[in-house]
Amino acid sequence: MKKGALILLLFVGLTTVAQEQKQDSISNWKKAGTFTFLFNQSSFSNWIAGGENAVSGTLGVNYDFNYAKDNWTWDNKIITKYGISNISGTGTRKTDDFFEFNSLVGKKKSEFWSYSFFLNIRSQFTAGYDYTTTPKTETSSFFAPGYITFGPGMVYKKSDNFRANFAPLTSKMTFVSNQFAGQYGTDPGKTSRYELGFYTSVYYKTSLMENVTMENIFNAYANYLEDPQNIDINYQLNFVMQINKYLSTNLSFHTIIDDNASSRTQFKEVFGLGVNYIF
Repeated sequence: MKKGALILLLFVGLTTVAQEQKQDSISNWKKAGTFTFLFNQSSFSNWIAGGENAVSGTLGVNYDFNYAKDNWTWDNKIITKYGISNISGTGTRKTDDFFEFNSLVGKKKSEFWSYSFFLNIRSQFTAGYDYTTTPKTETSSFFAPGYITFGPGMVYKKSDNFRANFAPLTSKMTFVSNQFAGQYGTDPGKTSRYELGFYTSVYYKTSLMENVTMENIFNAYANYLEDPQNIDINYQLNFVMQINKYLSTNLSFHTIIDDNASSRTQFKEVFGLGVNYIF
């Protein structure tokens, strides 16, 4: 093949998923986890249609560890994602960065209802940048912003796959570093913000058909102290489609509405096709 006519296009998608689910009858703990690795690479040589050489990778963990004994339950979930890419001409950039921890304690009142207390922590791992400016501008960093939300309430739990928590007296705290003082809803010169409001969360996981599962994680918050009509919404939708014993397709959507962080709706979509390993 002539050098001028040589075309090389390589695109490799690899998702490695490790799942664990086990019950400890002595300690009453039930644990289930998913580890995901997505790798993409593309290369071009004398490709007249254009294109940039690129390498990207994303790591993700979705882990549950739940406790149940007598009239007490304690449900915990950790969700983390981190991705980077390197594109010829633009260098290395972050493509995904997310950390969330949810914890919910319940004391049973009836068959499905319990008194509850919840804790939610949400942030990111590394700095984020606005690349439309020259030079690039840092817009966020570790726990800047960081969100801590907690409060008492009532939880309806029919199973580990469906629960809804209602907390009418919820405290929400927003933290930023000195570099971002006055941003993300904080007052000018301040690095923290306190809110008191109503919080609700819903978790629902179901099997749509054989080998296809759907997971919904929904949170909503209204601040009594300021603009209660501006409801903050955080919604995650995850699909896992098991092709066979070793292959699966993962599709996730994430939407955030928070006027303190951005005047526009934030939206993220991630798709992965690759190898699945269950143990």
